[in-house]
Amino acid sequence: MVEATLSPRGPYSLRLTAQRPRWRGALPEGRWAEAAQLGDGGIWIRASDERALEEARFVLALDDDTSEFHRLFARDRLLGPSVRLLKGMRPRRKATVAHAVLRGICGQLIQSGKAREIERAVVRASGQDPPSQQALGRLSPARLTRSGLAPSRAATLARLCRTLNLEALKDRLRDTALERLRRERGIGEWTVGVVALQGLGRYDAGIVGDLGLVKLQASLEGRWPDPAETAALLEPYGDWRGLASVFLLQGFKRGLIPGASADRARLVRARSTNAA
Repeated sequence: MVEATLSPRGPYSLRLTAQRPRWRGALPEGRWAEAAQLGDGGIWIRASDERALEEARFVLALDDDTSEFHRLFARDRLLGPSVRLLKGMRPRRKATVAHAVLRGICGQLIQSGKAREIERAVVRASGQDPPSQQALGRLSPARLTRSGLAPSRAATLARLCRTLNLEALKDRLRDTALERLRRERGIGEWTVGVVALQGLGRYDAGIVGDLGLVKLQASLEGRWPDPAETAALLEPYGDWRGLASVFLLQGFKRGLIPGASADRARLVRARSTNAA
């Protein structure tokens, strides 16, 4: 077992990132780590070994300096209040790219609660938590379907795990990773954004088409948009569009987006349904 106190780069809040004051996570091959934020801002980590310590650094996004994001968008019309009030929040990542791919495929076009239920069922079936590419690749499309995945998505997950070096997308194939994913059948922009944020540690791909962003845009514009239209909502944030997605979603959930509310989104949805 090892312990260390690390200094995050840039503004950092473990409470906002982990959504709790302390964090404990399972890591590949039975490793584990736990973390807490000290009064001086440092992050205390206890881990099963040195490798687990490094993996925890990635999962908790400790080495990403988001100072520029906060500087650029603290006064942004939509993002400003969220950027100021949620300062130091970062997306918590998956310990394997394969797990991020699983999450990205499970969540396609369904409610988040159901998606998480399917994800947990597939993880149990794999026999590993977090699941490796090899463990997921051993599951047949039929077995994945029995865990709740639609047949087409089960086929996509099985194919990716058997034909593409997913972990290499994080380092050796980083420069071409997003375009490589976009060329795969069954992988859309929403899944690319999820894998980029949670598996590759990238902030330059937005979660286009996320239902929360659709609701936000509907609330702002008074009409129910096509999911692909949410790309325009994220475009102003350039290479930070992935992190902007997270702040917009959390800001909308907490009522921090000026001119937007969940109640208004529901009214717009109801009008759209009735008109159809």
